[in-house]
Amino acid sequence: MFKGFLSFHDNCEACGADFTVEDAGDGPTIFVIFIVGIFIVPMALGFSMLLNAPMWLTYLIWIPVIIIVSLVLLRLLRGVMFNLQWKHDAVEIKSSEIEQ
Repeated sequence: MFKGFLSFHDNCEACGADFTVEDAGDGPTIFVIFIVGIFIVPMALGFSMLLNAPMWLTYLIWIPVIIIVSLVLLRLLRGVMFNLQWKHDAVEIKSSEIEQ
């Protein structure tokens, strides 16, 4: 399904389905921000407070953790959002297509 880290193939290799209509938008990014902000950042703060760790050590450990977790979740959630879009046959509606 993925041709790059976050980009999709234009067509399915197995059935030839058209993937150019994919539009996950900002949904995966918002979910990643919420998940990292709710779970990972408090763990970093707790690490710093409980162990009285110097700030440079906290940064050295937790910045790579936050980046890696964010990238892994972004790829996963981008796939999930695309699959939900595909399953429910969701398409973008333009303002010119709305009846008044």
